[in-house]
Amino acid sequence: MDLKAFKSSLSKDAPPAGLGTAVQALWRVANDEWDEAHKLAQEQADAEGAWVHAHLHRVEGDLRNAGHWYGRAGKPEATTALDAEWDEIATALL
Repeated sequence: MDLKAFKSSLSKDAPPAGLGTAVQALWRVANDEWDEAHKLAQEQADAEGAWVHAHLHRVEGDLRNAGHWYGRAGKPEATTALDAEWDEIATALL
């Protein structure tokens, strides 16, 4: 699946089958389901999950917590627009 197809799926009732947990979290946050997205990001205890987790805390406005998760992901703290970061993460994980 590419970014265009993933974005097209955002109008559906649920994320497409077969997506990893971190990508499902991105789908959920794009659909204003922050709590579910956070739960999913916490379930994936690797760098990908940490990267999404960082983004979620940035969405929430908790930049200190986001910084912790960027560190765990091995990524620099994002300074781009949230939508641009979401696209970057989705593209990398799809």
